Amino acid sequence: MCDARPSPKVPLPLRDATLGHLPDHVLGLSYDRAVLSPGIVHIGLGNFHRAHQAWYIHRLMQQGLAQDWAILGAGIRAGDADQRTRLLQQDCLTTLIELAPTGRTAEICGSMIGFLPVESGNQALIAQMADPGTRIVSLTITEGGYFTDPATGGFDASHPDVLHDIEHPDAPRTAFGAMVAALRLRRMRGAGPFTGMSCDNLQGNGAILRRAVVTLARLTDPDLADWIDASCSFPNSMVDCIVPATSAAEIALARDLGIEDAAPVTHEDFRQWVIEDTFCAGRPDLARVGVTLSDRVHDYELQKIRILNGGHQVIANAGDLLGIKTIDGAMDHPLIGALLRKVVLQEIAPHVPSVPSSTAQQYFDLIERRFRNAAIGDTTRRVAFDGSSRHPGFIVPSIRDGLARDMSVDGLALVSAIWARYCQGHRDDGSVIAANDPNWTMLQTQARAAMTDPIRWIEMQQFYGDLANNALFAERFIRWFKEISDTGIESAIQNYLSR
Repeated sequence: MCDARPSPKVPLPLRDATLGHLPDHVLGLSYDRAVLSPGIVHIGLGNFHRAHQAWYIHRLMQQGLAQDWAILGAGIRAGDADQRTRLLQQDCLTTLIELAPTGRTAEICGSMIGFLPVESGNQALIAQMADPGTRIVSLTITEGGYFTDPATGGFDASHPDVLHDIEHPDAPRTAFGAMVAALRLRRMRGAGPFTGMSCDNLQGNGAILRRAVVTLARLTDPDLADWIDASCSFPNSMVDCIVPATSAAEIALARDLGIEDAAPVTHEDFRQWVIEDTFCAGRPDLARVGVTLSDRVHDYELQKIRILNGGHQVIANAGDLLGIKTIDGAMDHPLIGALLRKVVLQEIAPHVPSVPSSTAQQYFDLIERRFRNAAIGDTTRRVAFDGSSRHPGFIVPSIRDGLARDMSVDGLALVSAIWARYCQGHRDDGSVIAANDPNWTMLQTQARAAMTDPIRWIEMQQFYGDLANNALFAERFIRWFKEISDTGIESAIQNYLSR
C-alpha cells in the first residue's frame, strides 16, 4: 500500500467494472476475479473476517496463488441479509483502510466472490457446504454463539434453537445444525469431510466447535457423529486485529479516499493468525503470507485472550462510565492506563506463558502501544459490548488462576465491580448507558439488586461459577463495589493504584 493523496471529488463506485479506474493511492487487484472458484464458506461475515482471514487469502491471490480458495459469505441471522445486500451491490469487494499512527492507507480486497442467501432453513448454505468444492467452513459468530452451558462448560442442548435443530435437522436454525446437515449429505454422497475452522476469540475454539457439531449430530444420528468426529478437522486458532465497527464516519473516510463503498472496513496496522496445521481437505499456503502454523496455539491464544481481550475489559467499562468515548482516550486517562498496567502485569501476566515470538511482558508492551493508537478510534462502548460473554471468557479465568496460586486478585475484583457498576445503566455524569449486552435486562436487574446486597452480582453462576463461595474474592469484590458506590470509580481506582 502507498500513502494516501487527495482523492477525486466524485467517489468511484466500488464494482468489478471499476477496478481498473481506482485512485492511484488505493491498491487494487493483481488477479482476475473471474477465474476464482470457491473453496471456503464463511459464516458470520462481519468486519473482522474481511479485515483478517479474507485479507490473508487475498494476499495469496495477489501472488497468483489460492485461485480455488475464494470465499463465499453466509449468515444465519435475519440481520445478515442487510450485509448481504450491501456487499452484493458492490460485487462483494471491500475497501480495507489501515489506520496507523503515522497515517492511513487503503487497498481493495477481492477474495470474497459471493454471499449465499440468508433464509429460513438455511438450504442454500447447506447445499454449498455439501458441495465437494467446499473444503473449509469457517466461522466468526462471537464468543457467545457456541451454546456453551455455563454450569458444565459443555454444549447446551436445551437452548431453543438447538432443540429446533434436533426436531428439524433438515431445516436448522443454527450454524452447527447447518454444518451437520451438510456433512450428512457429504457422507451420503461420498464427498468426504471438510475442515471446520473457528476464528472466534475462544480458548480452544476448534475443540469447542468440534464439540458443538459432534454433540448436535449425536442427538439425531450417532453414526454420523462418529464419522464427523473421526473424519473432520477442527483446528484451534488464535486471531488478532483490532477492527472497529463501520459507521457513517468510515463510509465518509472511504469517500475521502475516492471510493464509494457501503461497507468499508478500517483496521489497525497489526494482524496475527496462529493455527494448528490440521486440515482434512487441504488448505491454502497460509504460511506464505505470515500465518503461523503451530502446535502451541493454546499458548498464543492464552497470551492474546488474557492480555489483549482481558485488557480491553479492564479499561472499556471504566472508560465508558467516565464518559470517555475511545479506547485510546481511556489509555490517556492517568488512572485507567495505570489500572491496565498494574492489573495485567501483577494479576494476569504471571499466569500467561511465553511463546517463541514474545514473553508476556513483551506482549503487553505491544498491546499497550496498540491500545494507544488514536487513529483507530475504537470505542469503549463497542469493546464493552457483550460483557456477559467477555468477562467469563477473558477475566474470570485469571481470577481462578490467581486464587489457585495464592496470588493477588485485588485488581481483578475491582474490574468485576466496575462491570457491575456499568450494568446499573448510567454513567458517572448521570447519562444513560443504552443496552449494551444480549443479557442487558437481566444484568441491569442483578446490578441494581447488588446495590443493597453486593454479593448478588457474583452469585450469577452462569458467569462466575462458584466464585461467590470463595471468601477472599467475595470480600475483595464487595469492598470495591461498596467503595465505587460510596466514592466513585476514580477514587476506587486511585486507592487500588496506591496500594
